[in-house]
Amino acid sequence: MWLRYRPLSTKTAVKCQNCGHESLLISQCLGLCSDCIRHHFDQVLPIIKQAHYEARKPFALPPYPPRAEGGKTCHICVNECSIAEGEVSYCGLRTYIDGRLKGATANLAKVSWYYDPLPTNCVADWVCPAGTGAGYPDFAYRQGVEYGYKNLAVFYQACSFDCLFCQNWHYRQLVSSRTWVKASKLAEAVNDDTACICFFGGDPTPQLPHAIYASRLALEKNQGRILRICWETNGSMHPALLKQMLELSLNSGGCIKFDLKAWSEEIHIALCGVSNNRTLDNFRFLAGYIKRRPSPPLLVASTLLVSGYIDKEEVARIAAFISSLDPDIPYALLAFHPDFLMTDLLATSRHQAMECLEAARAAGLSRVRLGNIHLLHD
Repeated sequence: MWLRYRPLSTKTAVKCQNCGHESLLISQCLGLCSDCIRHHFDQVLPIIKQAHYEARKPFALPPYPPRAEGGKTCHICVNECSIAEGEVSYCGLRTYIDGRLKGATANLAKVSWYYDPLPTNCVADWVCPAGTGAGYPDFAYRQGVEYGYKNLAVFYQACSFDCLFCQNWHYRQLVSSRTWVKASKLAEAVNDDTACICFFGGDPTPQLPHAIYASRLALEKNQGRILRICWETNGSMHPALLKQMLELSLNSGGCIKFDLKAWSEEIHIALCGVSNNRTLDNFRFLAGYIKRRPSPPLLVASTLLVSGYIDKEEVARIAAFISSLDPDIPYALLAFHPDFLMTDLLATSRHQAMECLEAARAAGLSRVRLGNIHLLHD
């Protein structure tokens, strides 16, 4: 596995296994250029599948969502695993034993949390109440940055995707040592200084019933004061769960941040192992509710500018999609740091970032931001 960061000075060109083109913008773990992925997808799909098989094998995760005939089906996310007796779900959280699905539930989850003083490095802090005071006095404690308050940052230790560039992949190493945590214990972590709860990970999607239940317990316990419920997610959840997330965030002043990792389904499958169709459908659904609470913004989008794969073409298409729904939806472009299996790629270049920023603005979006600028290189 390529888990050790290689300095930029030692980066060498990699040859695409399909077309033979050599480039610094091809990762060894995938071995394919973006053009071959976009235009010769069926031809290179076996290579893509092998890359994800290798990515998941060290963590004892299934190489693809189980599709057992007559198995027990989980409907939490887009993968809809059909799990045979003794098998494990794609996220690694559920197994089918003695005719029952066992593992993560509304009451039990693999999760940890910490307190993050406001303002934080949250992707949405440039438009949310914690970083700007948006929605004051209904949804913010101050007319500006909420100094003196904290975010309860809740990290769910599983994911419905398999991103080869994952920035938080280390949770996979904790599989055997993780303990189940009750929703009530998480809700009790909210104290008088907590202004918001942000669910992220991994991704909250595979354990959404737990996050939703814990949110309701926390809100019930803290009635009469501001407590925003926020999410950072890949957006692959079942629509019925998304509606519950929507209700919690809309009423509490929280935001739902979708990580739109790619526009091209082919690129998305190559990088993340899973289609992005559900994500785009769910984003479109949420956009229909943003006029109900213009401030603070309900829906925020972001894209990580993975070198060699998420270029101005991808960003332009994503931005056009967002703009067609509402040009005022905030969109953050994030500089990429080489991580997990893609440590051999360069960090996002300043040239790539500026091209993507211009493409997003040209699509008609009124609120676009470039984040992680300290990672950019010339």
